[in-house]
Amino acid sequence: MIRLLLIAGTGGFLGTIARFLASRYFQNLFLSAFPFGTFLVNIFGCLLIGIIYGLSEKGNLLNPELRIFLTIGFCGGFTTFSAYAGENLLLLKDGNFLYFALYAGLSVFLGLIATYLGNAFILKMF
Repeated sequence: MIRLLLIAGTGGFLGTIARFLASRYFQNLFLSAFPFGTFLVNIFGCLLIGIIYGLSEKGNLLNPELRIFLTIGFCGGFTTFSAYAGENLLLLKDGNFLYFALYAGLSVFLGLIATYLGNAFILKMF
Protein backbone atom coordinates (compact mmCIF):
# COMPACT_ATOMS: atom_id res chain seq x y z
CA MET A 1 0.00 0.00 0.00
CA ILE A 2 2.85 2.43 0.80
CA ARG A 3 4.33 1.75 -2.63
CA LEU A 4 1.04 2.64 -4.35
CA LEU A 5 0.75 5.83 -2.27
CA LEU A 6 4.25 6.85 -3.33
CA ILE A 7 3.47 6.06 -6.97
CA ALA A 8 0.25 8.11 -6.91
CA GLY A 9 1.89 10.89 -4.88
CA THR A 10 4.84 11.19 -7.25
CA GLY A 11 2.47 11.40 -10.21
CA GLY A 12 0.40 14.01 -8.38
CA PHE A 13 3.50 16.05 -7.60
CA LEU A 14 4.55 16.06 -11.26
CA GLY A 15 1.00 16.73 -12.46
CA THR A 16 0.68 19.68 -10.10
CA ILE A 17 3.92 21.19 -11.37
CA ALA A 18 2.79 20.66 -14.98
CA ARG A 19 -0.58 22.25 -14.19
CA PHE A 20 1.02 25.26 -12.54
CA LEU A 21 3.37 25.90 -15.46
CA ALA A 22 0.82 25.25 -18.22
CA SER A 23 -1.97 27.20 -16.54
CA ARG A 24 0.27 30.20 -15.91
CA TYR A 25 1.60 30.08 -19.48
CA PHE A 26 -1.84 30.05 -21.08
CA GLN A 27 -3.29 32.66 -18.72
CA ASN A 28 -0.41 35.00 -19.58
CA LEU A 29 -0.85 34.23 -23.28
CA PHE A 30 -4.55 35.21 -23.20
CA LEU A 31 -4.79 38.21 -20.89
CA SER A 32 -8.46 38.16 -19.95
CA ALA A 33 -10.85 37.82 -17.01
CA PHE A 34 -11.78 34.45 -18.55
CA PRO A 35 -9.67 31.75 -16.84
CA PHE A 36 -8.04 30.39 -20.01
CA GLY A 37 -5.17 28.74 -18.12
CA THR A 38 -7.31 26.41 -16.02
CA PHE A 39 -9.80 25.95 -18.87
CA LEU A 40 -7.17 24.71 -21.33
CA VAL A 41 -5.42 22.55 -18.72
CA ASN A 42 -8.73 20.86 -17.85
CA ILE A 43 -9.59 20.14 -21.50
CA PHE A 44 -6.11 18.75 -22.20
CA GLY A 45 -6.24 16.74 -18.97
CA CYS A 46 -9.54 15.20 -20.04
CA LEU A 47 -8.04 14.27 -23.41
CA LEU A 48 -5.01 12.78 -21.67
CA ILE A 49 -7.04 10.69 -19.22
CA GLY A 50 -9.16 9.42 -22.12
CA ILE A 51 -5.99 8.28 -23.88
CA ILE A 52 -4.71 6.58 -20.72
CA TYR A 53 -8.03 4.79 -20.18
CA GLY A 54 -7.97 3.72 -23.83
CA LEU A 55 -4.49 2.29 -23.39
CA SER A 56 -5.66 0.47 -20.25
CA GLU A 57 -8.66 -1.01 -22.04
CA LYS A 58 -6.50 -2.41 -24.82
CA GLY A 59 -4.94 -5.00 -22.56
CA ASN A 60 -1.47 -5.07 -21.11
CA LEU A 61 -0.24 -1.78 -22.58
CA LEU A 62 -0.16 -0.22 -19.10
CA ASN A 63 0.58 -2.11 -15.92
CA PRO A 64 -1.60 -1.27 -12.88
CA GLU A 65 1.13 0.79 -11.20
CA LEU A 66 1.70 2.93 -14.28
CA ARG A 67 -2.05 3.44 -14.63
CA ILE A 68 -2.24 4.63 -10.99
CA PHE A 69 0.74 6.93 -11.56
CA LEU A 70 -0.83 8.46 -14.70
CA THR A 71 -4.53 8.62 -13.78
CA ILE A 72 -4.80 9.11 -10.03
CA GLY A 73 -1.39 10.75 -9.74
CA PHE A 74 -0.48 12.84 -12.76
CA CYS A 75 -3.96 13.58 -14.14
CA GLY A 76 -5.33 14.06 -10.62
CA GLY A 77 -2.68 16.67 -9.97
CA PHE A 78 -2.90 18.15 -13.45
CA THR A 79 -6.65 18.65 -13.87
CA THR A 80 -7.96 21.28 -11.56
CA PHE A 81 -11.68 21.10 -11.07
CA SER A 82 -11.34 22.51 -7.58
CA ALA A 83 -9.67 25.56 -9.11
CA TYR A 84 -12.42 25.46 -11.74
CA ALA A 85 -15.11 25.67 -9.09
CA GLY A 86 -13.33 28.48 -7.28
CA GLU A 87 -12.89 30.47 -10.47
CA ASN A 88 -16.56 30.01 -11.32
CA LEU A 89 -17.47 31.37 -7.92
CA LEU A 90 -15.23 34.40 -8.46
CA LEU A 91 -16.74 35.03 -11.89
CA LEU A 92 -20.21 34.96 -10.33
CA LYS A 93 -19.17 37.21 -7.45
CA ASP A 94 -17.64 39.69 -9.91
CA GLY A 95 -20.81 39.71 -12.00
CA ASN A 96 -19.12 38.16 -15.05
CA PHE A 97 -22.18 36.05 -15.89
CA LEU A 98 -21.31 35.57 -19.56
CA TYR A 99 -17.80 34.34 -18.74
CA PHE A 100 -19.26 32.13 -16.01
CA ALA A 101 -21.73 30.52 -18.42
CA LEU A 102 -19.07 30.05 -21.11
CA TYR A 103 -16.47 28.68 -18.71
CA ALA A 104 -18.79 26.30 -16.86
CA GLY A 105 -20.61 25.05 -19.94
CA LEU A 106 -17.65 24.70 -22.30
CA SER A 107 -15.43 23.06 -19.66
CA VAL A 108 -17.94 20.27 -19.08
CA PHE A 109 -19.00 19.87 -22.72
CA LEU A 110 -15.54 20.03 -24.32
CA GLY A 111 -13.99 18.02 -21.47
CA LEU A 112 -16.39 15.15 -22.09
CA ILE A 113 -15.82 15.33 -25.84
CA ALA A 114 -12.02 15.38 -25.37
CA THR A 115 -12.19 12.37 -23.03
CA TYR A 116 -14.30 10.46 -25.55
CA LEU A 117 -11.99 11.40 -28.45
CA GLY A 118 -8.85 10.43 -26.54
CA ASN A 119 -10.36 7.08 -25.65
CA ALA A 120 -11.70 6.47 -29.18
CA PHE A 121 -8.35 7.42 -30.72
CA ILE A 122 -6.47 4.83 -28.67
CA LEU A 123 -9.08 2.13 -29.19
CA LYS A 124 -8.90 2.64 -32.98
CA MET A 125 -5.09 2.88 -33.10
CA PHE A 126 -4.40 -0.41 -31.35
